[in-house]
Amino acid sequence: MIRNTVSAFAIPSQDERKSFVSLEKTPAIHAETLAALACMNTVRIGGAEAKTEALTFPFTVAAWNLERCLFPEESASKLRATAAPLVLLSEMDEGMARTEQRDPTAVIAAELDMNYAYGVEFLELSLGSEIEHSFCRDDFNEKGFHGNALMASVALRDAFLFRLPGNAVWFNDSNEQPRIGDRCAVGAIVETEAGPFVAVSVHLESVATAAYRERQMSALIDAVEAFAPGLPILIGGDLNTGNHTGGDFSTDTLFAMAEGRGFECHGGPLDQTSTRPSLITRFPDRAMKLDWFVSRGLKIGESHLVSSLNEEDEPLSDHDMVVCTIDGFSA
Repeated sequence: MIRNTVSAFAIPSQDERKSFVSLEKTPAIHAETLAALACMNTVRIGGAEAKTEALTFPFTVAAWNLERCLFPEESASKLRATAAPLVLLSEMDEGMARTEQRDPTAVIAAELDMNYAYGVEFLELSLGSEIEHSFCRDDFNEKGFHGNALMASVALRDAFLFRLPGNAVWFNDSNEQPRIGDRCAVGAIVETEAGPFVAVSVHLESVATAAYRERQMSALIDAVEAFAPGLPILIGGDLNTGNHTGGDFSTDTLFAMAEGRGFECHGGPLDQTSTRPSLITRFPDRAMKLDWFVSRGLKIGESHLVSSLNEEDEPLSDHDMVVCTIDGFSA
C-alpha cells in the first residue's frame, strides 16, 4: 500500500523514458525500474475543498472507464447528470499527446467541484496504439502518465495507491504500447453520516486469465482489510471480466471468491453489456460486461448503466458508466 501523497508527480525526462524502451524485458528489470520511479510510488491529490463533512444516505456512486478521456468536459457533464458525490474513474491520461497533453482528472474534478486522488498505472513509453496516433498533434508525451482516479464532494482521507500483482504484461519487446507498470487501485476513506467507509477505484488486467484477475482482486481485498480493519468497503471499476477469456463475465472466478468473503457484486442488469464501439476501440461486435461494484458492509440499492453516448450520439468512451445507490450501512 502506497501512502505518500504529492500535489504534482516527478516527471521522468524524455531521455530517461527513451532508455526504458531498450531495457532487457525481464520481470526483475521491470520491478527494479518501477521501484525507482517516484511517480509510480506516490498518489497525486488536488482539486476543490470538500463542500460537506460527510455524505448523507442515500447517495449515488458512479464508476467509469473513460478510455484515455478524450473529452473531459463532456464526460464531466455526463457525470454531473448522475448527481453522484463520489466518482471512480479509470484509464485517465495525464500529459499524453493523444489527449492533447491535458490533465483530464483535474479538469473533471474542477468541473464537478470535487477533490481527487490519482495514481499512475502505467508510464507510457509510446504514443499509444496506431489508432491513437491519429489523435496526436505532438510526437512526444509531456509526462506519459495513465492511471486511475477517485474524486468526491467530501474530503478523501488517507488516500492510497495499491499496485495489483502482475506479470508486467505490457513491458515486452513485442508490444506496440510498451509501458512501465501494472494495474492498480486508488482509494481513500470517505466519511458518511453513519461513519466512514473505504472507496476504491480499480482496473484489473485485460490481457489475462480469470485466475489472474481473481488473484488481483483477492490481493486488493487483503490490502484494504489491512489498511482499514472493520470498515465497510466499496470497490468499483473495470474488472475486465471475460475479457480475453471468451467474453463471458460469468467465467471469472473473482465473483465467487469475493462473495465467499462477504462481498456483493452489482453491475446493473446481468443481460446488459457495458462496452460499445468508440473512436479508439472500433470493434462493432465488441460487447462485454466488464464494469462492476463489489461491496461489503453497505446496503446497495439500484444499480444501472448510463450510456457513454453524448448528445450527438457519439461515444465518449468504449465503456458505459456503471452507477449505484448506497442506502446505508448493513449489519
